[in-house]
Amino acid sequence: MKLFIDTADVKEIREAAAMGLLDGVTTNPSLVAATGRDMRSVLQEICSIVDGPVSGEVIATTYKEIMDEAHDLAAIAPNIVVKVPLIEDGLRAVKTLTGEGIKTNVTLCFSPIQAVLAAKAGATYISPFVGRLDDVGHEGMELVAQIVEAYANYGYKTEVLVASVRSPLHVLETIRIGAHVATLPFKVIHQLVKHPLTDVGLARFLADAAKIPGAKPKS
Repeated sequence: MKLFIDTADVKEIREAAAMGLLDGVTTNPSLVAATGRDMRSVLQEICSIVDGPVSGEVIATTYKEIMDEAHDLAAIAPNIVVKVPLIEDGLRAVKTLTGEGIKTNVTLCFSPIQAVLAAKAGATYISPFVGRLDDVGHEGMELVAQIVEAYANYGYKTEVLVASVRSPLHVLETIRIGAHVATLPFKVIHQLVKHPLTDVGLARFLADAAKIPGAKPKS
């Protein structure tokens, strides 16, 4: 499974990349707006840090405008993935972009049927939003399982990118279900590393090590 970071904060991206965990980045207009910077400069800097896929999202909703924005985004760097909303004109654009060799990430997916339509259009990634489904009383990870099953049934090559991840439990279920990618906020990446027994065990080892003759004291 691949781990992406869901942020437009380049400081967070640099830190996650330094940990050796980062396979890619997803952004959206809300995340970019939070930086106070323009979309192009943010994506250019991210692509200078990360070799893997970097999703930049269009804000247009009509076919021609989506295509214009998509071409502008794709010109930023070879590893840009154009993020397109799951609407009719979006699917039409995905089909065209795929034919042009431009990678796409179809976002705001909330049903397995939508996911199949995106795969038929040739999407590189489909992004089911699990946290948002949980928020309205549905099992977000059940949607992921349904999409993985549907894609396996028909041999679709579109990768399932689990988005709107809120906790390590979502990541665990992603691994168990066999989805291809999970994109995580920076705080969830930190949570994946933590376990209370690891902390307790390390503290004991360090305490015992201090008793070893000649052991170097902690600075």
